[in-house]
Amino acid sequence: MPRILIAECKQEVSTFNPVPSRYDDFRIVRGEAMIDYHRTVAEEISGALSVVDQASDVELVPSVGASSITSGGVLAADDWAKLSGEILASFRAAGPVDAVYFCLHGAMQADGENDPEGFLLQEARKIFGEQIPIVISLDLHGICTDRMLTHSDAVVVYHTYPHVDFFETGARAARVLLRILSGEARPVTARVNVPALARGDELITESGSIRECIDLAKQIEASDSGLAAAMMWGNPFTDVPELCSRSVVVMDGDEAAARSRAEELARSFWKHHEKMQVPLTSLEESVRLAAEVTSGTVVMMDAADATSSGASGDSNAILAELLRQKYAGSALIPVVDPAAVKAAFAAGIGATICVPIGGGLDTERFQPVELEARVRMLSDGKFRSESFGWHWNSGDTAVLESGRITLIVGTKPVSLFDRSWFYANGQDPKRFDLVVVKSPHCEPHMFADWCAKLINVDAPGSTSANLKSLGHTICGRPLFPLDEGVSFKADVKVFHRNKK
Repeated sequence: MPRILIAECKQEVSTFNPVPSRYDDFRIVRGEAMIDYHRTVAEEISGALSVVDQASDVELVPSVGASSITSGGVLAADDWAKLSGEILASFRAAGPVDAVYFCLHGAMQADGENDPEGFLLQEARKIFGEQIPIVISLDLHGICTDRMLTHSDAVVVYHTYPHVDFFETGARAARVLLRILSGEARPVTARVNVPALARGDELITESGSIRECIDLAKQIEASDSGLAAAMMWGNPFTDVPELCSRSVVVMDGDEAAARSRAEELARSFWKHHEKMQVPLTSLEESVRLAAEVTSGTVVMMDAADATSSGASGDSNAILAELLRQKYAGSALIPVVDPAAVKAAFAAGIGATICVPIGGGLDTERFQPVELEARVRMLSDGKFRSESFGWHWNSGDTAVLESGRITLIVGTKPVSLFDRSWFYANGQDPKRFDLVVVKSPHCEPHMFADWCAKLINVDAPGSTSANLKSLGHTICGRPLFPLDEGVSFKADVKVFHRNKK
């Protein structure tokens, strides 16, 4: 009976966030508890289990499932050593296995290791050998390095942004793995690097220009010899040597087709790359425009402080500008500030406190703003996400009111790509004149479909769509839009394991 090991290590980081990630920032499940957990959620391993469950002659070997609770800064060296050591120890303890499904993200970075996923795959090969198939799944924002491709047999990638196909991606990966394991498929992978970083609405897979690439990837996968295909645009905030966009195509034994389809995908992306940048409005102008809206809710997208992309969450830049311009409307603003939360808990509900807000983590970009505020609500910060029902925890959390400004203040960052943190703390965005949303994109029904005006704000932050403002120093250059006059030549590289 074939033994299939299942493992997970997922995190997305911003190199420009000065707050390091820690081991405790990961949700970690081990052994059978890993299987039990994934039978209750709809993530990649959940999808893989739904496929493997149909194969009665397979033995599952659960190892370690590690997924960051939210994105963050570069993982500290000691914490990376602890995490990677635990994962690799579980591999050694597993005994001989016949195949591996490794659920990854692709945009990790650790202090001293710019390619954590590649390292884990390289070490997995040393433990399991060169002959067994290893299939990995990745986020579209993953940075699929040559080392990752060298040590895996196939790469399966999301089809959606905003991401909603976690389960489906895991199921696709499991189907590819079973085909390779049975000898039915002999994968060959081709990749083309594209010297461009992308951000903005054109990457929304249902409506943006990227849809052309996604549709093409799906067509390739549905072809007679297609196994997997993706146009990945990486994570612009993970400043690592191989940061860029890239096409990846996996075909069953057909190297020529893999080459040609990978080039086709890359050229399709390059055709649109110049418009794959989000138009931004200055802070000052954003607040002025918001003040002109007399009916409905203005949504100010502060993607520069997007915790789901790796930012610290403590930006008060929009708050400060609202106060400077004496904005008269009601406003709802999320912020991470452990000290302010501690003061609110000490004072209690109903008390009035004078506290500095924001700027306590990313101190280079933000300065605290002094506010007098009433403590409206206190909670333990435990809630479930609106999008997928995942368990999230912002730590002790306070709702503060200062004039017409309502602040939701957390101890720890949580992802803000939906409305769940607002709802969990008793706040309905539709009841405010202005809402700050710290995410580059949410599903349209959450804000875009009903708001009176949506403004993409050019605020400071470690995940700013103003990519030139970040200060990349590690990634290869030239790279659009960091450099002028960038050209593209399709250079196809092929990865073919155990070629006969």
